[in-house]
Amino acid sequence: MEKLDLSILDKTTVRIAGAVAESIVDGPGIRYVVFTQGCPLRCRGCHNPQSQPLEGGIDVKLRVLYDEIKSNPLTQGVTFSGGEPFIQATPLAIFANILRQECYSLWSYSGYTFDKLAEDPIRRKLLEQLDVVVDGPYIIAKRSLEIDFRGSSNQRIINVQESLKNNQVVLMEGFK
Repeated sequence: MEKLDLSILDKTTVRIAGAVAESIVDGPGIRYVVFTQGCPLRCRGCHNPQSQPLEGGIDVKLRVLYDEIKSNPLTQGVTFSGGEPFIQATPLAIFANILRQECYSLWSYSGYTFDKLAEDPIRRKLLEQLDVVVDGPYIIAKRSLEIDFRGSSNQRIINVQESLKNNQVVLMEGFK
């Protein structure tokens, strides 16, 4: 893994709808969650409809998010949610690379399937930095409160590194 100069955090922005400093519902442990702005999928019943418009939200330097994450010693992981994080794959891949080097657990949600993300070279760069992706669109008819870290039963909790290594989807174990 290439060691990045942290000054890139001052030069790179991401458009966000908001962030939550301590979440226990967006992956295991205490997580910092970045809610990206913009989603072309517009799933009916979306949990974050305010994050859908591409022109909404605010541009934030990665340095601001990084400093907030580093300020909390309880933070175990970072989750990219949305909106659709993979429409901002380039800045998030830069950010994820730095966070990965610092041993944070990295999750992302996506309305796209793993296969769709893996076949796109730009989106794959973000995927390659992640530990887990929860993939698939939210389908209101498949809504469930009985499953871990997902809104609908069609969504999968995928072990990204094993999936990339095996060239097929490998689900994370230990989740219902």
